[in-house]
Amino acid sequence: MDDTGWRRASRAREWFGELSSPYWVGGLGLGAGIIALTLPVMGALAAPGAVAAESLAAGTATLLVLLGLHLKFMTETPARCAGSWWLVAVQAWLTYLPLTVFGAAWTPVCGLLTGALLEVSRRIRSTVLAVLALACGPVVLLAPDPSVIHPLWVVAAPLVGLAEYAVVSLARRARHLGEARTEVMRRAVALERRRFTRDLHDLVGHRLTVLVLKMQLLDRLVAEPDDAAREKARAEVGETLELLRVLSADVRAVAHGLRNSSLAGELGSARALLESARVRCQIRVSCHDLPGEVEEALTHALREGVTNVLRHADARECSVHLLERDRMVRLTITNDGARPPRRPGEGGQGLLNLAERVAILGGWLEAADSRSGQFSFTVYVPRKK
Repeated sequence: MDDTGWRRASRAREWFGELSSPYWVGGLGLGAGIIALTLPVMGALAAPGAVAAESLAAGTATLLVLLGLHLKFMTETPARCAGSWWLVAVQAWLTYLPLTVFGAAWTPVCGLLTGALLEVSRRIRSTVLAVLALACGPVVLLAPDPSVIHPLWVVAAPLVGLAEYAVVSLARRARHLGEARTEVMRRAVALERRRFTRDLHDLVGHRLTVLVLKMQLLDRLVAEPDDAAREKARAEVGETLELLRVLSADVRAVAHGLRNSSLAGELGSARALLESARVRCQIRVSCHDLPGEVEEALTHALREGVTNVLRHADARECSVHLLERDRMVRLTITNDGARPPRRPGEGGQGLLNLAERVAILGGWLEAADSRSGQFSFTVYVPRKK
């Protein structure tokens, strides 16, 4: 099938999808019910000797106006129904006044007024009005002239109104459920997009920073003529290749939403990375067996902290402390040689992502720097039961 055929098939599927929507199904049901109610009225008006020819034309015109007002009111959107009560008032006038002219032939339209008043009672949440709506047909029995009454349609009017109200209500609820499902899907897509961009920045961005540092180190080692430097460069090439393999696995994990972080492994990687950048590293850990979501957040916090040390400081010393007290886990990364931000109040996207992660767990971030160039970055996360 060529492109034109695919486009036509796609348009046809969209068209059939719209026709099968609750709005169209409810509209078709409402239209079919109105037509079924209109036929007896027109048949009775057109019966020989029922009314004069002029009255038949007037009855047809009145019925068309009544049906138009009724359809307009029953199919209005919630945003536009506030000022539409006059439609029901005119419909009530066109329901009872023509009975004196057209007689029993006009009795079936009482069912339409019942449906409209039931819809009004739903909008204003009035039980009294709902009871009055069901009395729209039987109230005709109080007419002094029995000739304007069709007993069968008088009794059937509440049932007709209830059936119409049920069709409209089901279509409305189905439409609301469809809109709610669409909103849930939209939010799910937005959350997944947010997760992807956050993980891509926090995980892949960290690996790329490490790769840049490795390549800078290789560049320095290649420029040195001694054999020790060449051996060191060969070792760095092996580590760089391994880091590229890890980066490839990380990209797959981000794409598929997998979580394979290890806090213990990340602590070892942080030490090796900092020491390869000639930063003395001290790590102290006094808590173990953390819940998975807490360990995941702290792993991202450690990556972000180490990345900031390498990118935004001329550090010579760095300490990493992972402690727990009163079921509150605290990760503190302290380094010297902090450089001032390029702009006042400047913050990276990584810190915003990290704040979002720990806030979900009930935690928070703290950062402080001193005039001596020391920077301290602390993450607090409560241990979940």
